[in-house]
Amino acid sequence: MAHPTPRHSTLTPARSLSGIPIEPLYTPRAIAQLNPRRDLGLPGQFPFTRGIYPTMYRTKPWTIREFSGFGSAEETNARFKFLLAHGETGLSVAFDMPTLMGYDSDHPLALGEVGRGGVAIASLDDMQTLFRGIPLDRVSTSMTINGPAIVLLAMYIATAEAQGVSPRRLRGTIQNDILKEYMAQREWIFPPKPSLRLVVDSVTYCTRHLPKWHPISISGYHIREAGSTAQQELAFTLANGFTYVEELIQSGLAVDAFAPRLSFFFNSHVDLFEEVAKFRAARRLWARYLRTKYRARNPRSWQLRFHVQTAGSSLTAQQPENNIIRTAYEALAATLGGAQSLHTNALDEPLCLPTQMSAQIALRTQQILLHEVGVTHTADPLGGSYYVEALTSWFEEEVERYFTQIRALGGVLAGLEQGFFQREIANAAEQYQRAIEERRWIQVGVNAYTTTAARWPIEIFRVDPVVERRQQVRLRALRRQRSQRRVEQTLHRVRRAASGSSNVLPSILDAVKARATLGEIVAAMKEIFGEYHEPTVF
Repeated sequence: MAHPTPRHSTLTPARSLSGIPIEPLYTPRAIAQLNPRRDLGLPGQFPFTRGIYPTMYRTKPWTIREFSGFGSAEETNARFKFLLAHGETGLSVAFDMPTLMGYDSDHPLALGEVGRGGVAIASLDDMQTLFRGIPLDRVSTSMTINGPAIVLLAMYIATAEAQGVSPRRLRGTIQNDILKEYMAQREWIFPPKPSLRLVVDSVTYCTRHLPKWHPISISGYHIREAGSTAQQELAFTLANGFTYVEELIQSGLAVDAFAPRLSFFFNSHVDLFEEVAKFRAARRLWARYLRTKYRARNPRSWQLRFHVQTAGSSLTAQQPENNIIRTAYEALAATLGGAQSLHTNALDEPLCLPTQMSAQIALRTQQILLHEVGVTHTADPLGGSYYVEALTSWFEEEVERYFTQIRALGGVLAGLEQGFFQREIANAAEQYQRAIEERRWIQVGVNAYTTTAARWPIEIFRVDPVVERRQQVRLRALRRQRSQRRVEQTLHRVRRAASGSSNVLPSILDAVKARATLGEIVAAMKEIFGEYHEPTVF
């Protein structure tokens, strides 16, 4: 039965998606406490509320990415080349679940998952196939991986070297944010302390050898996808970022040596003004903390650079064509908020991996936004809006309130052990679901404006099961052809580095070049670090 048309489409009294109380009208009184010089400044100047570059998109457009990966390295390589040929300006790699968890494609736990949610990468040979014909000194690559991130980074470096490209010329990002895994996404391998050590090792190595590379993308996206509010996403992500800064300083690195290469990854949900304010508040908070608490002196250390992906959790299987519209508004929020890089989701993602056609529509969404809508004409076009400035200040106050709670718990790691973040996110997710079920929040096509008419025909993309068998055959051939003695020697060096205090990445790089597999390298580190098992927190 179709639901009747609702009288309104907001919570009553008026609240944003994340529960922010919204006034019927905003006047200068709403920003009476705002000091424009202190709190806003100019684009490209501290505290960067209005953007990190003076002219923003007029001279430096955002990088257009589409999160891509499925099946084999060959198939994903073809998709990469298709997207680059159609105007994508940066690659974004999606890995399958076995790869994300540090298992080879022929591991028993990988059965049925190889290539399903992303591309299967188990060896340097796979990585070289993935980027065959793509010059790594001329393309920026983002890789979404965390637990075994240091191994995939080593594979990327070795792939570049095989192309004749110096690691010093590589541009891109590896996500490498393990703290949010314990909070929300749950794709971990090792316990928190050794996982933090691997992050420190990779950032340290990149600081010295990959000066153009972002060795970590501190991610709020998955926190939001797990059900958090916008304010929780921002607070928890920044708290994680400060934890990494403190760990790196404690390791002996000067803050200005690494902070300019830190980057962030946020979610852009459907509540446009809430999202714009969130992004602006993020820049202001990061700049103030880096300058005052962590004593960074390089202005680039104060700049919060971030990638945005539109909200997968906002997409619906019902009336999937509506997802094109949702994604367009979410992309608009990201650009009005000053993102440096953007991925737009495909309309069919609630049903399957994107088809080539749906990926192209998502790509065209960004290109229309870039060339036709006018968001590139001026920096921070919503700056000075009573509403947006009031929301930006509200976010700052709410985030500071969360920071106080986190400090009282003893910091992020202590909060994880006590289940604080997990409970906060779970409670927020429950409240949002209740709002939909009780129709206090309208989701078009789900709890209002539903229809019994035939659904718009959607092509379902399916990964051929033969991909898994072929990948396993390749792995067996690799193990027969390589020098097993050399593999064992390099894995021994990985264990020795992991058990000591030296940087583990050089030994992993040697193992990768010897054709040790992802699973073998991760297993060697498990012998030293152990595995993480989540405690019961509810």
